[in-house]
Amino acid sequence: MEKLTRSDLYTLEAYAAGRAAFRNRVLAHKKARRLRLGEHVTLLFEDRLTIQYQIQEMLRIERIFEPEGIQDELDAYNPLIPDGSNLKATMLIEFPDIEQRRRELARLGGIEHRVYAQVDGHDRIFAIADEDLGRSEAGKTAAVHFLRFEFAPAQIMALRAGAGLAFGIDDDRLRLETRASEDTRRALTADFS
Repeated sequence: MEKLTRSDLYTLEAYAAGRAAFRNRVLAHKKARRLRLGEHVTLLFEDRLTIQYQIQEMLRIERIFEPEGIQDELDAYNPLIPDGSNLKATMLIEFPDIEQRRRELARLGGIEHRVYAQVDGHDRIFAIADEDLGRSEAGKTAAVHFLRFEFAPAQIMALRAGAGLAFGIDDDRLRLETRASEDTRRALTADFS
């Protein structure tokens, strides 16, 4: 999947004019790319369109229009676009009650390293979490993590042939597994170029 360049982005004026339609397109696109692992954990699988939306929103909010500032946003977000042999996801750990969230994040330190993908008939693929970012410290975890799942060619071929796909967490503190729907499996398989 190609990385974004400045020429792929709308100017602030053009984005303001077309924002509602673009936002609706992205929200519809994200539906098949969202996977709830359980009541409190969600994986949001990123791709070129979801990252373009994120960059456009950051440019809009921060009112960034200088070439250097735009390039900084591209440099920050482009690594979240899949590279052809992987899937990339934002993991959200969500507890609506602030005190419960504080307790659970303290209890779940390192949980991001126990998230996996599994193609039917193949071994689990454990996520590489938070590359170049320390998001867990002193035994507690953060509410947001960035994950990369590296797939072997045989796993990608199996997905293209229709093999099922599941994601989960292999940890006694929070053991979860969810099978991807057919729509989600198809959307994610399209990320392998």
